Amino acid sequence: MTGIRTSAAAEMLGVSPSTLRTWERRLGFPEPRRTAGNHRQYELEQIEALREALRETNNISSAIDLARRRGRGPTSPARLLAALDRFDEAAADRELEESLAVRSLERTVDEVLMPALEKAAERSGREAELDYACRWASGWLHRARRLSPPATRPEGVLLLESGPALGLEAVHAQALELCVRRQGLRVLLLSAELAEGRYTAALRALEPRAVVLCGSEARLDVVGEPLRRAGQHRPRRFAYRAAQLLSGRDGIPQIGKLPAAAARNLADALAS
Repeated sequence: MTGIRTSAAAEMLGVSPSTLRTWERRLGFPEPRRTAGNHRQYELEQIEALREALRETNNISSAIDLARRRGRGPTSPARLLAALDRFDEAAADRELEESLAVRSLERTVDEVLMPALEKAAERSGREAELDYACRWASGWLHRARRLSPPATRPEGVLLLESGPALGLEAVHAQALELCVRRQGLRVLLLSAELAEGRYTAALRALEPRAVVLCGSEARLDVVGEPLRRAGQHRPRRFAYRAAQLLSGRDGIPQIGKLPAAAARNLADALAS
């Protein structure tokens, strides 16, 4: 357990030190221990639990009851978003590290990271916070990708990302790349904005069994001619999330809305 002083605990809760001491005296929570010099030291886990409960209830009595009953609990999208809203990189890193202690990487991506970013994208007037959150998430995914094991399956997957270079859908594409890689597949993520002829070398090197179109601006004609020249080895096309694509009667199959689940669906489709 990590101990913090009264002033730091009060700042985390957005109250004065005297208010915090009043809660302790009248309501019995949070419960500090005393140092050898008789200074209060609050458990960081208790303060974080109370902070999250206050955000949900806006009432100190209800918040204390809630914090006592459930403790801090595992990392949630709300807690990660709160760290990102404070522009606190260390706290955001710590939230996902704690999640990885109790969840797999795939569950952390699907259940914590991406839901937090989606909540951030739903708000108006918080563009700076969203921009920071997407940049931080992109860096975190890059670090996780570097630690991924090498491919164990021969199939190649080409991910084509359309739309803004930085934003929710771009981060989703990066998360999908990580999760596809962890399925053991060979994967390459490229911008769909490249000229059609520029994909030839990538297709030759990867020999993809699947092309996944990502982003709200995805088009069916992306890399159309190189794919047609592939003949009997023409890769199958799939759509992810915001890519709403129709082709003939059956359309382009959607593999899902969250990265890890979509990667599993893609791997299963290629295995069949």
